[in-house]
Amino acid sequence: MIEVNKENYDREIVQSRIPVIIDFWAEWCGPCRMMGPVFEELGSEYEGRLKFVKINTEESPEIAGRFEIHGIPCLVLVKNGKEIDRIVGFAPASIMRDKIENILSKI
Repeated sequence: MIEVNKENYDREIVQSRIPVIIDFWAEWCGPCRMMGPVFEELGSEYEGRLKFVKINTEESPEIAGRFEIHGIPCLVLVKNGKEIDRIVGFAPASIMRDKIENILSKI
């Protein structure tokens, strides 16, 4: 899982050849910790189709601010550096998969 910060943001997200899904999270957030294994499982399933990265909102508040993140966990789907859609809150893998497929079908 790629941890993104201001040093590698452009390389990992803006310049990505495939869409990117960002998991905005924080260490103190219980639902974020629950989302971690789901995000990793989905990352394996979508390898090559969708890049999965994580951004710690405590360590990279400027990026969280740029995306106007107000609640976590928050998954933001980005293509060509632009936000396409977002999913806020925890959900099990089956529901997250359905939401991701629905978003991907529109781009």
